[in-house]
Amino acid sequence: MSQVQRRAVAELLRTAPLVDELGRLFDEAGEELYLVGGSVRDALLGRLGNDLDFTTSAGPDRTEEILRRFSRSVWSIGREFGTIGASRSAGGRDWVVEITTFRADAYSPDSRKPVVAFGDNITDDLVRRDFTVNAMAVDVVNRVFVDPHDGLRDLAAGVLRTPSAPRVSFSDDPLRMMRAARFAAQLGFTVEPAAFNAMTVMHERIAIVSAERVRDELSKLLLSDAPRPGLTLMVASGLADVVLPELPAMRLERDEHFRHKDVFEHSLTVLDQAIALEKARDCKDGRPDPDHEPDLVIRLAALLHDIGKPATRALEGGKVTFHHHDVVGAKLARRRLRALHYPRSVVDAVCQLIEQHLRFHGYGEQDWTDSAVRRYVRDAGDQLEHLHILTRSDCTTRNRRKAERLRRAYDELEARIDELRAQEELDAMRPDLDGNQIMEVLGIGPGPEVGTAYRYLLGLRMDEGPLGAERAAEALRAWWAARPR
Repeated sequence: MSQVQRRAVAELLRTAPLVDELGRLFDEAGEELYLVGGSVRDALLGRLGNDLDFTTSAGPDRTEEILRRFSRSVWSIGREFGTIGASRSAGGRDWVVEITTFRADAYSPDSRKPVVAFGDNITDDLVRRDFTVNAMAVDVVNRVFVDPHDGLRDLAAGVLRTPSAPRVSFSDDPLRMMRAARFAAQLGFTVEPAAFNAMTVMHERIAIVSAERVRDELSKLLLSDAPRPGLTLMVASGLADVVLPELPAMRLERDEHFRHKDVFEHSLTVLDQAIALEKARDCKDGRPDPDHEPDLVIRLAALLHDIGKPATRALEGGKVTFHHHDVVGAKLARRRLRALHYPRSVVDAVCQLIEQHLRFHGYGEQDWTDSAVRRYVRDAGDQLEHLHILTRSDCTTRNRRKAERLRRAYDELEARIDELRAQEELDAMRPDLDGNQIMEVLGIGPGPEVGTAYRYLLGLRMDEGPLGAERAAEALRAWWAARPR
């Protein structure tokens, strides 16, 4: 074992003090135990989290038996995959450990789920892992660094390389191609040429992987600090043609200015800017919030906000137009996100933002009435803060004067929203009369007329602001008397 490897082992065991205790318990039971995969990689990169992954010679039942001597909190929800989990506090941190029996999984040619098979040694387990940087392990009992595929070298070089031949690796588990894109984003690593070539040849095989697993990888990619390299890799390799075909479709279209970027590059820039604004929103005293949680809704909306442009592109008077691409894009996004099995709440929020992302444009060229501002807030609902970020991020012009004009205009709009909110409680906007009062004023019982009257009063409230009960009742009677019979 080299000096570098010895230092790596010492650092790993120092960082996670409970590892020694686990090693002793498994050794006493006559079983092998290895810290493995992402835990080893992240520890070497100085970014070890509180989740630790192990692999062992013990079967799931034996692992659970040992873990119950280690922790009172043990779960076996992953038993069919050979995984038993536990949690425990040590060294001032709350740790979660997952221990999996040596694995030898693979996909059959037409299966959407891997065939779970247990192995009997660490060597076979590591060669079946996705990339060499995730195929390193530490023998916890003997304090030995195990690196049969030179993962430490690839980690230092920032390279993603498969332990076995790339086509064999990606055939065994096609989701590894998506993980390549995710690690390119999360770690800033590059995919070595042989692996990239295999991805381009085999990208269609990703179709056999379940939508839920693909969705999870896509979400992890988007929630990284810098998703652009991963998304670019997905498009370049052809993976996006299967997983998210709306992305490569945008490469063929120029943005509405018909100048410096195609729509795909524009969308990536909007995503970059949205992430920056998202982080700035959560700053405390001008410093990044350590508890900041990446926002999946705003990132999906930023990436997909212009996917309606290819379908709506037209030439009018020699100028490229994309009329109604907001509405078309919202429909396309809903269909795609549903196909990827995103939760309904996420789908609804993203599509609402896409449909409304053009509402602000024109504000700087014309005066908005208070009524228009109220409707902007009302229609945005609980997505107003997201809409602020998306709208600001959607400015990618290189014309500094125009960019500054748009920024000032949106600053003004936000100031007006804050002013009206303070005056009128916009977030809880209601008519001046409720349903019971409407029925009393009009002398009617429950029925659809009450809802119609309620909507009339709500529109009046947005147009004219608070009226008070007396004026609202007077207006309601006049409207009721003049309505078509």
